[in-house]
Amino acid sequence: MSTLSTHVLDLVSGQPAAGMEITLWSGNERLFAGVTNTDGRCPDLSAAVGDMKAGNYRLEFGVATYFRGRGVALSDPPFLDVVPIAFGMAQCAAGEKGGHYHVPLLVSPYGFSTYRGS
Repeated sequence: MSTLSTHVLDLVSGQPAAGMEITLWSGNERLFAGVTNTDGRCPDLSAAVGDMKAGNYRLEFGVATYFRGRGVALSDPPFLDVVPIAFGMAQCAAGEKGGHYHVPLLVSPYGFSTYRGS
């Protein structure tokens, strides 16, 4: 079993992305929906999903809604609306404690980057 966290940074303002909608999916099953706090983190995510099994997951970030809410002019439709990050959690060896998966998002209206953080 593994744990999951995320952190969103707004590259336009250089600040944490407070108030961004986040949804976690496993296939077609929604496991979590919430918003980032003032630090761009979503502690409710970790609390809601707890230990997660090995498998494929998808985090979706409501980028266009977030930037529109901050007065950023976007095209219609926006270049980035919802940013999906599909990732996998590997199976741990027998008797081994699961790892922590941190999936940060660095985002602007026209680009984003992610990686497996610590």
